[in-house]
Amino acid sequence: MGLNDQWMQRDLKVLWHPCTQMKDHEQLPLIPIKRGEGVWLEDFEGKRYLDAVSSWWVNVFGHANPRINQRIKDQVDQLEHVILAGFSHQPVIELSERLVAMTPTGLDRVFYADNGSSCIEVALKMSFHYWQNTGKPQKKRFVTLTNSYHGETIAAMSVGDVPLFTETYKALLLDTIKVPSPDCYHRPQGMGWEEHSRNMFAAMEQTLAEHHASIAAVIVEPLIQGAGGMRMYHPVYLKLLREACDRYDVHLIHDEIAVGFGRTGTMFACEQAGIRPDFLCLSKALTGGYLPLAACLTTDKVYQAFYDDYPTLRAFLHSHSYTGNPLACAAALATLDIFAQDNVIEANQALATRMASATAHLAEHAHVAEIRQTGMALAIEMVQDKATKAAYPWQERRGLKVFEHALSRGALLRPLGSVVYFLPPYVITPEQIDFLAEVATEGIDIATRSSVSVAVPADFHPDFRDPG
Repeated sequence: MGLNDQWMQRDLKVLWHPCTQMKDHEQLPLIPIKRGEGVWLEDFEGKRYLDAVSSWWVNVFGHANPRINQRIKDQVDQLEHVILAGFSHQPVIELSERLVAMTPTGLDRVFYADNGSSCIEVALKMSFHYWQNTGKPQKKRFVTLTNSYHGETIAAMSVGDVPLFTETYKALLLDTIKVPSPDCYHRPQGMGWEEHSRNMFAAMEQTLAEHHASIAAVIVEPLIQGAGGMRMYHPVYLKLLREACDRYDVHLIHDEIAVGFGRTGTMFACEQAGIRPDFLCLSKALTGGYLPLAACLTTDKVYQAFYDDYPTLRAFLHSHSYTGNPLACAAALATLDIFAQDNVIEANQALATRMASATAHLAEHAHVAEIRQTGMALAIEMVQDKATKAAYPWQERRGLKVFEHALSRGALLRPLGSVVYFLPPYVITPEQIDFLAEVATEGIDIATRSSVSVAVPADFHPDFRDPG
């Protein structure tokens, strides 16, 4: 038995892995990773895998980045953690100052959480509580887009709309209002992204006009609906939404947990619409993929609604044990230093162009309906019928075939159902992008070689998919 097998057997005796049907590992080997360097992960037998998905969208400057490593090492000798209620520390103060300075003007207060889902919970609770504190307790519902994803905790699931993650827990979820997504994949032939996104805003306008008196906030993933299949839309939708939220006195929450920090081509997606949300949720790349940390930024207007004498009970009494952890803040500060010193956003433009050219040939593939891209996120949608965009039955797990082939070639390329996507660390080279395109092309050829073989039941729900 090799070293990988030894570690795999020990793992499977005690672990329950996330987002996984554990029975799959009776056939699909689990891969134990010993070390990482740059875009590469290495197992216990020395095989390397190019991390094309940034280890669940978190790693932007490579594994074992020496600059981030050193910042954490320096911090651990000073202070590993301290309660953030009634106490503070240098890294969290400096990080907060920098986040306020680099985000849209008016986001002046930073509240920390431990992870993305928790950050969404903070924003939802703050919005709800704000209306309570300002004498509008009837404003307690949330509006979300179809096909959206905002996390796995109960309130975060409530404002999501990917059935694979929410269907089982329906009885636990909040009552939310769902509005059709501006996703441009199903736009009419010949129509551009901007026109389609403008047209799709009509449903949101109508919803806010009819229900604004009871709505606390609208929450969106700006520009890219990640777990929903890397579906994308035009920034004009965000601009129209900001204007409507202002008219109808409704908060706007931007979930930039997956798309912040350069992923869409600008530091934050909201910049492309020239707007400022009332709540900006950040996590994932915030620490360069090192440690769990999330930040919810909001306005002084929201902050002041909670600022009062203690007996009024208007305070926001929400907490996490590891809120503002110094080690995580140190990693975040090192990450922001790299952004500031290395002209990352500009360098990514060339990488994004290379991603587009390396995959352009797949537009002619008989089973590729679309190649779509926003900045450093590129998605390739496999379908059984190119003309009608008819999806493959989810039971066939075509994406899994791509995943298995990629592993055999030394790449971690984990599709979302039938959507193959690149979301690599920003330290990837043009040649490594070409390699990923080659592996993806081979995998798509293998995955689409056979015809549909699974009978689709009458209640087939096309939105079920393998989680990415």
